[in-house]
Amino acid sequence: MADVKKIAVIGGDGIGPEVVAEAIKVMKKTEEVFGYGFEFEHGLFGGIAIDEKGTPLPEETLQMCKKSDAVLLGAVGGPKWDSNPKELRPETGLLGIRKALGLFSNIRPANVFDCLKEASTLKPEVLEGTDLIVVRELTGGIYFGEKFRREGENGQEAVDTCVYNVNEIERIVRQAFEIARTRSKRLASVDKANVLETSRLWRETVIRIAADYPDVELEHVLVDNCAMQLLRRPASFDVIVTENMFGDILSDEAAMLTGSIGMLSSASLGEGAFGLYEPVHGSAPDIAGQGIANPIATILSVALMFRLTFGYHDAAEAIERAVKEVLDAGHRTGDIAVDKSKAIGTVAMGELIVNAIRK
Repeated sequence: MADVKKIAVIGGDGIGPEVVAEAIKVMKKTEEVFGYGFEFEHGLFGGIAIDEKGTPLPEETLQMCKKSDAVLLGAVGGPKWDSNPKELRPETGLLGIRKALGLFSNIRPANVFDCLKEASTLKPEVLEGTDLIVVRELTGGIYFGEKFRREGENGQEAVDTCVYNVNEIERIVRQAFEIARTRSKRLASVDKANVLETSRLWRETVIRIAADYPDVELEHVLVDNCAMQLLRRPASFDVIVTENMFGDILSDEAAMLTGSIGMLSSASLGEGAFGLYEPVHGSAPDIAGQGIANPIATILSVALMFRLTFGYHDAAEAIERAVKEVLDAGHRTGDIAVDKSKAIGTVAMGELIVNAIRK
């Protein structure tokens, strides 16, 4: 058996524990099929941690993550905590754990399965060949800038500052160039350089770094144009790199190309191999506990974990192949089913995928 990898498991809120449970079944199946070994340790995070520990990111959960080889996260948040003060909001915990673990990059693939083109709101011919990755900077920008309110001439004003330094830009851009080298060698850098000073620094840095990657075709795209082109010509993109807020918005838009945000995996990475893996979707409290959530995004996040953190490419490919086989066979959860009456539940989908995993 291979070295046992320690996995920090954070179910989180809403449907998080439900989809994570199916992902763990997949990991255990790869133990049987490929001989890999995993040790799971569970911790509280997000809304449930606020309720039970008085903080969205308990110190014991953070230490558990730091001692692990990778983190598997379900989802956090919900309307129950929306009116809480900033320090007692699940989203504050997310920003905090990314910072504490040094996770500066969020990788979000958007691959359109041929059998799911019908689930998208776009025409099948527009979606043909869509297979892209959004590389989003995670620890800088307006989410982490100074925030305050003040009295102005016309009443109260709110201020959010957007700050980026060259190092933050360079490390994410180099990572995106490296990813592009492993794919179709095309990189689109998205900014708002015609208006924002941070974007002008971003573009200057990208142009300088591009000289080290002459084999990669570089395209600069303004963020509003990129939002439009993702709907007009999604297959023309290969790797997209952008700053924090732009990446947050564009990756959710890209998610809908696949037919459902329940299909999208993600990886948050730092300088080394360690990563935090989670579905792009939220906690969906409206369907929590009903057993109807789509576990595929979380299961595909495990495939990303295997590929990016552990180098288990055989198991990653087996998981992705299993997902494709199950979808090709016509099995659907409610979010991607054309005929909702034939939709299957979370556990049923997970079991089908587990049973399809083989060498």
